Amino acid sequence: MNKPLCYLFDPLCGWCYGAVPALSAAEKIPGATIELLPTGLFSGEGARPMDDDFAAYAWSNDQRIARLTGQSFTERYREQVLGDRRQFFDSGPATVALTAVSLTAPARELEALEAIQRARFVDGKNITDLKLLAALLASLRLDESAAMLERPDTKLLEANRARIHRAGALMWELGARGVPVFVAGTGKERRVLHTSAIYSNPQALIDQLKAA
Repeated sequence: MNKPLCYLFDPLCGWCYGAVPALSAAEKIPGATIELLPTGLFSGEGARPMDDDFAAYAWSNDQRIARLTGQSFTERYREQVLGDRRQFFDSGPATVALTAVSLTAPARELEALEAIQRARFVDGKNITDLKLLAALLASLRLDESAAMLERPDTKLLEANRARIHRAGALMWELGARGVPVFVAGTGKERRVLHTSAIYSNPQALIDQLKAA
């Protein structure tokens, strides 16, 4: 039986990173199909400079996520990402990188997202740097995606805008606020799944998806 799941997220969102174990488990359900839709929440007008207050808020929130999910937020990330006042809090580059993967190797987009999140939250890398992101995709042998990201063209940028627009329209339609959002089903059968339990118990997402 087909189990479609649409995942609305932002690659810089700590809670989205915390949802990875549940998402990975859901991907293994027989018949499950997962569509990733980046919302652009922290790109464009949602991007901002990193200052001391915001860095402290982010780190405090990250520690809460770590306690709930077991996901790692390292001191390297704290020092090299949250501690870097030249680095913007901007998910635009990572979102474009994921769109490049969606155009060239869609079955591997979740893998690419996990690698991008790991690069930031574990390795302390600057994933607002397109060159770093292109190198990361190349390391995953996503050579076509990497080449596209090195020379972003109209096709890539328009596809990226279209994905963000679609994600925004879906969130508005469903009355969803913030990310992550898991949407099961299609058309009139769509419904938002509850996320409160999935962080400590990934099985909770699987149970909801099977019941949808």
